[in-house]
Amino acid sequence: MRIVVLAGSPHKNGTSNTLVNEFVRGAKDTGKDVEIIDLAHTDIHPCIGCDACGMNGDCIQGDKGNEILNKILESDALIFASPVYYYNVSSQLKMMIDRFYAKTMKITNKNLKAGVIMTAWNNDDDFTYGAIDKYFDTIFSYMHFQDIGRIYGKGCGTVSMMPKKYYEEAYKLGKDI
Repeated sequence: MRIVVLAGSPHKNGTSNTLVNEFVRGAKDTGKDVEIIDLAHTDIHPCIGCDACGMNGDCIQGDKGNEILNKILESDALIFASPVYYYNVSSQLKMMIDRFYAKTMKITNKNLKAGVIMTAWNNDDDFTYGAIDKYFDTIFSYMHFQDIGRIYGKGCGTVSMMPKKYYEEAYKLGKDI
């Protein structure tokens, strides 16, 4: 199984990337091939809505976006990872999700497995992740993704304060995918 992780945190050693590393460890322990794409440190530009791609071709942007989309098309599963920024995914991850437009038809036809790993400083019940969960419900439905699980880490302001249960959940998600 080939898995692509879209890591949207600008903090290489932050909480969401720490859980991504646990996910990767679990996946590799069971023989899966995983590639992490560090969106915050990759040359990607936003979709400009020009429709030159026709939702089924290459984007006209001269960046790494087409390469990333092709990696997604070569994969069996996709993981979205990000810290929570203003009650949503980071702009780095959102920018790449918007670029799915160029290959919408091809990505939807893959019926990829997909999961989510997110971390937030907040430690509340539903408020922090309510809109995010609905966002991913919509994306997964529209793109025909098979939901394999979502980790919504609460109380994860720093790596040192992150509850250990999230490490275990991320490892298990990688192992079980």
